[in-house]
Amino acid sequence: MLFKVEGEGDNGYTEFYETIDTILMGRRTYEWILEYMGRGAEFPYQGKECYVFSTTAHTPDSSVVFVQEDISSFIKKIENQPSKNIWLAGGGELIRSFLKEKLIDEMRITVAPVVIGKGISLFKPDDYHLELSLKQTKQYNQFVELHYEVKK
Repeated sequence: MLFKVEGEGDNGYTEFYETIDTILMGRRTYEWILEYMGRGAEFPYQGKECYVFSTTAHTPDSSVVFVQEDISSFIKKIENQPSKNIWLAGGGELIRSFLKEKLIDEMRITVAPVVIGKGISLFKPDDYHLELSLKQTKQYNQFVELHYEVKK
């Protein structure tokens, strides 16, 4: 459904992608990417540090590092490494954990003119509360990117 929406160019993806050097994602997001790209296809985040959070063991993959440790302790480790920006690419369970630990500084949310009544929710219900400050909006034809800073 979302892939049918008319955008503009790559909807700002390349510009955003060039600002990051570390990508974090959950296991289900990682597996969806592999399935979507097709087994054997080149992993789309080559050249970036890519970490996949999972509670299960995985076949080693030279494109990613699997993480089975607590999110807070992992973030403390990578905070000491030189890094431009970290992209929390998904999914909902991982985002919920980062929100609860107050580990998100900014959010870029792209809105498409499609209402989906079922599927995987971006923000899972839990005991967290964030206040945001709008930094910028950008329109890419039918998409609108909302760029927020998380108030501390």
